[in-house]
This record gives sequence, structure tokens and C-alpha cells, in this order.
Amino acid sequence: MKSARFISSGVVCSGVVEGQVLVDSKGNEHRMDEVRFLPPVEPSKIIGLVLNYSDHADELGLSPGDAPVVFIKPQNTLIGHLEDIIYPEGVEFLHYEGELAVVIGKRARKVKSAEAMDYVGGYTVANDVTARDFITNTFRPPVKAKGFDTFCPLGPYLADAGEVDISRGVEIRTELNGRTVQSSNTGMFIHDIPSVIEYLSAFMTLNQGDVILTGTPRGISRLTPGDRIDVTVGGIGTLTNMVAPEHTHI
Repeated sequence: MKSARFISSGVVCSGVVEGQVLVDSKGNEHRMDEVRFLPPVEPSKIIGLVLNYSDHADELGLSPGDAPVVFIKPQNTLIGHLEDIIYPEGVEFLHYEGELAVVIGKRARKVKSAEAMDYVGGYTVANDVTARDFITNTFRPPVKAKGFDTFCPLGPYLADAGEVDISRGVEIRTELNGRTVQSSNTGMFIHDIPSVIEYLSAFMTLNQGDVILTGTPRGISRLTPGDRIDVTVGGIGTLTNMVAPEHTHI
């Protein structure tokens, strides 16, 4: 099953995806082209992984460590499907990072990898937008680079854990203005989902709804105002956003 959060007629709703409509808890149908999509979950924290695809590590000429390298994106970065990514004034190198996002389904603390998948509630699609101007060393927390408003588009749907067979690997593709710029498979993960959950839950409690961004494959390049970016993850859907200059949203 896939679900979504959205605003219809000024009311925040949750609904199940049935074709091109969203069916809320009262059985009302909402056309997708008539609603405003929200991020499918409201996480207490968003945790990102650095260099989790072997091809992306090669692209940057960096060697990943033995343990996952992680960072936190704040909640102000969250936006939904079809919302604008704001290009901050003064930034010279803004880029996309198409990613599979893991959504935690129940409280996880000191979980072992063998049981970790029991704590996955579902999956969604993410774009870990980054201002590379502010990254000087991969292993320093990239708080400013990752933390601008609108820098974490998420959605449009939350796919139940059973909807996506992650063990077989899923395809991930990013298109910039209709041109494919990233094409890979989660089978190229350096650190798989169970090991990441074990690593994180050893020192922080993961709450229901928390999001883990699993890293991006090779193919990052610049975004400019007016660009359209589409991230597709097999079995989940396509997340679409436009890039808008900051002055249009002040």
C-alpha cells in the first residue's frame, strides 16, 4: 500500500493511493492534480549518509570509512512533491542528490542488524539538495550545506515496507530537465540498511517517522533557477520539484 499526506480545500488529509486519486479515511476521493502534496511523514529527525554508493565515492575521489558517515538535516528543509526548491542568494554550486529514504516504523534503540528490518515502516523518495559551496571536508558536519530551507524534498508517497523488495535492490533515477543524470541501483550500497540502523540506534533513539537518507549515486551536477528535477525510485514513485530563485519567495 502507498499513502500520502496532502492539503485539500485547506484541510490537511492523509489518504491511500488508488490510481490517480487519494482516498482519505472517510472514503472521500481527492484528485492528485487538485491537492497540495505534503511530505508523507513528519520526522523528529532526518539523518543522511555520506558516500554510501561506491560509484559516487569514485566520482568524488574519496574513500568511504569502515563505519557510516552521517549528518543531520533539520526539519526546516522539508518540502513536498511539486513544491519549489529555493536557490539561496549568493550560492554558486547547488546540486541535487536523488535518494531512497527509509522511514522508521517504531521506536528503535540498540537494534542489531539481524532484526533491523523489523523497524522499517516504509520507504519514500528524497532529494538531498546541497549547497556545495559550504563543504570543505566530507567528514565535517555539513550543517550549512545541507540545512537551507527547502533542501529536503520528500514524497510524494510512503510505500509500506512490504511494497518494496529492498533485498533485491531497487532502481533509482534522477532526471534534470528531462535528461537522465543519475541511474543506479541500491544494490551498490556500501552500508546496507540493516547495518545503518544498527549503527545509528546504538547511540541515538530512532523514533517512528524518522527518516534515513541512504545516500546518492554518481552523477551530481549543478542546479539553476528554472530547472525541473525528477527523482524516481522503483516501486515507490517519482518526486518532482522546480528550482526557484530566493527573491520570488521572500
